Amino acid sequence: MLQQLWTKEGEFLKNNPDVQPWDCYPRPQLKRESYVNLNGWWEFTAARENWLPKEYDLKIRVPFCPEAPLSGIHGHFPEGTNLFYRRKLTLPEGFNRGRVILHIGAADQVADVFVNGQEVCHHEGGYEAFSCDITDALKEENELVIRCRDDLKNQSYPYGKQVLPEKRGGMWYTPVSGIWQTVWLESVPETYVKKLSIENRGYSVNISVEPALSGTVTVPELGSFELIDGKVTITPENPKLWSPENPYLYAFTLEAGEDVIRSYFAIRSLEIKKVGDYPRLCLNGKPYFFHGLLDQGYWPEGILTAPAPESYGVDILAMKKLGFNTLRKHIKVEPEEFYYQCDKLGMIVWQDMVNNSDYNFIRDTGLPTVGIQTLPDKLLHRDQLHRTSFLLSAAKAVTQLCSHPSVCYWTIFNEAWGQFDSDSVYETFRGWDDTRFIDSTSGWFRRKKTDVDSRHVYFKKVELKADGKKPLVLSEFGGKTYKAEGHIFNPEKSYGYGGSETLEALNQQVAALYLDEIVPCIRNGLCAAIYTQVSDVEDEINGLLTYDRRVEKLKPEVMLPVAEALMRAMED
Repeated sequence: MLQQLWTKEGEFLKNNPDVQPWDCYPRPQLKRESYVNLNGWWEFTAARENWLPKEYDLKIRVPFCPEAPLSGIHGHFPEGTNLFYRRKLTLPEGFNRGRVILHIGAADQVADVFVNGQEVCHHEGGYEAFSCDITDALKEENELVIRCRDDLKNQSYPYGKQVLPEKRGGMWYTPVSGIWQTVWLESVPETYVKKLSIENRGYSVNISVEPALSGTVTVPELGSFELIDGKVTITPENPKLWSPENPYLYAFTLEAGEDVIRSYFAIRSLEIKKVGDYPRLCLNGKPYFFHGLLDQGYWPEGILTAPAPESYGVDILAMKKLGFNTLRKHIKVEPEEFYYQCDKLGMIVWQDMVNNSDYNFIRDTGLPTVGIQTLPDKLLHRDQLHRTSFLLSAAKAVTQLCSHPSVCYWTIFNEAWGQFDSDSVYETFRGWDDTRFIDSTSGWFRRKKTDVDSRHVYFKKVELKADGKKPLVLSEFGGKTYKAEGHIFNPEKSYGYGGSETLEALNQQVAALYLDEIVPCIRNGLCAAIYTQVSDVEDEINGLLTYDRRVEKLKPEVMLPVAEALMRAMED
């Protein structure tokens, strides 16, 4: 029987149903003074019909999906069901400065927005933010309805690790449907900044806005800089460089006409340089070992949605306490608050794209695990609909996250899930962003175009040596399990890659894995190692934290010397 677990933050919300969840500004790099959070209890109903219902028989707590305990529903509706959210809306006095914009952080998979019965927005894709101008549909008192529809049988949309409820288990998790990130309003002048981009170029930063407005960027420490045709380049004389060890952020204010925005940037460089016999991934001009963890971002009471914004800091600081400097955000796009906390607290992010299309165990996992890792593209066929959908979703993810300095690496395809024409897709990504590292094929089925040689190793000794052509990264390994009694989601079934009976044995196993296998690989050109994983997820019990984040399985006194040994090996 499955056990309901609660993090501390989730337990607080459960016991305080009147508290508005996720009451923080949802877009930290483009902040305005106008902000109305619409999270909380909404009227809710589910129906097979598309038309707007007259009666709503349930309540749901936004931004938690119906499947999440914190939503108040805690159940999954049949595939293709229309989920209707309704609430009354009255704007605060003086709020409207010209235009009123409704924002939805994410809704899975298809969403339509209605204001006073008028359709104002249609969106497809479950992992990216979207918005719509609702000004012309507003009255003094308003009815806001959001209709969502999700169908996991349609695999053209990116879906990640979600499966139908009856197939849940192992490395496949409870599905998510409907709204799962913050819903909020802001008001802007008639002419306003619709997009703000911040791009690191060596030790310069390029700031640009769309449309190409004139204005001023003021950085208290550096002075004021004029936006010309919507662009400005800032190059500090003695920059304070961002790194996990010193996550320095420069705050700035952007003024363009009546629009005033608060934001921040960092100065950091990424490049590949040959050091000795091997090409190395470099941060701020120096070889850097990316000592990381797979981070799937699942929560027992919110599933894809963390119970509170501060939940991210709990995970990030717990991992930093153990000496880790990198999180590989695995097959999921988080709310921007996660990336902001990585920027602020000092945690590098390797960002995966969210896979779509079919998964085949024999082709995608079984054969590669036994060494068959060179299947041709024709055996990885995806039709045009799946290809187009993947690229549209990926473009939105890159655009949404590319201003965050913590994001240093894009993973396009993971273990062949949804893989197609990876050389061509690499070039597409390089056109979107030529400032970060790109891993075209994480794990196997490698082609020619990628910035790194990316390997996964489970079930055998890690024995890797770089070929001298591309930086070598171990983008997944480890996965050692420990069953922490009282903190297990599924006491009857567990999943992982080799277990320990005691915490002491787990600590010894993990430390030995790094010292005996990873350190020698660093001397042979290894530039990064991503251990599986930050936390347990449902049946998986190979996390360094339990699913409820109540038990820290590894000890700093064991892992900090490991981190020091990794850095020394990089310097040798």
